[in-house]
Amino acid sequence: MSATATKASPALTAQPSIAKTDRQPAAGNASPHGPVPALYETILVERRERVGLITLNRPRSLNALNTVLSREVVAALRAFDADANVGAVVIAGSPRAFAAGADIAEMADKTLAELQTNDVFAAWQGVQAITKPIIAAVSGYALGGGCELAMMCDFIIAADDAHFGQPEIKLGILPGIGGTQRLTRSVGKALAMDLILTGRSINAAEAKASGLVARVVPAAELLQTALEAAHTIAGYNAPAVRMAKEAVNRAHEVSLAEGLLHERRLFQAAFATDGQKEGMHAFLSKRAPVFRHR
Repeated sequence: MSATATKASPALTAQPSIAKTDRQPAAGNASPHGPVPALYETILVERRERVGLITLNRPRSLNALNTVLSREVVAALRAFDADANVGAVVIAGSPRAFAAGADIAEMADKTLAELQTNDVFAAWQGVQAITKPIIAAVSGYALGGGCELAMMCDFIIAADDAHFGQPEIKLGILPGIGGTQRLTRSVGKALAMDLILTGRSINAAEAKASGLVARVVPAAELLQTALEAAHTIAGYNAPAVRMAKEAVNRAHEVSLAEGLLHERRLFQAAFATDGQKEGMHAFLSKRAPVFRHR
């Protein structure tokens, strides 16, 4: 949910060298490399071969998450999910901040009735419906809503300068788009309670040790590492990739017995795909498989 956001932390003032505007059109063509032909106000969207790339683009507010950004991120994810030419997606921020939190200026004067009538965070529920893998490439600050957005992704690759936290308690509130639930599942109750109740943050090394982050790499290598991981995933049999994601996510929701049964059914279903035949026969023939993603 919210975090240190637009006005919450004087220490997170945007650098003058960053672009002056939040409004950036994604112009171009639909080639395998290049921007996606759509107009977005708060994000940049492009496709690199079979990988979709979404870059948060509110530099003056350190990518604070507002309503427009949430809707645009979900819309771009849905478009990539429906695109047969995309097999995985990377969400990135800027070198200084993946996202420093939710936009406090947008929420400060909201009332209980307003939030119940018009849930400003409802759009984020669309992320969990995406069937293709999503990788968060996190550098700099991932606080509050920024940390929650990273945790919505299937796994996080962090730069060695990244910091994660849920400091909403300092604003008189608590996380509201998954922080209490996803953080607890990722790092366990003790550390989740510590971070949420004290509002402190942890660095990339601590996040890796706690299980929040899958990999930590030098900041200069972050985007390339995330794109390479996404390219690897996107090269595999797409139905099997979707099934694997579904099976792992189910582990958080059901008992072990139910999860094992669901996994077995998905394993069996993979044998109805062209990719299973291609992958296994390629292995037996000692050649690289050529998946047609069906």
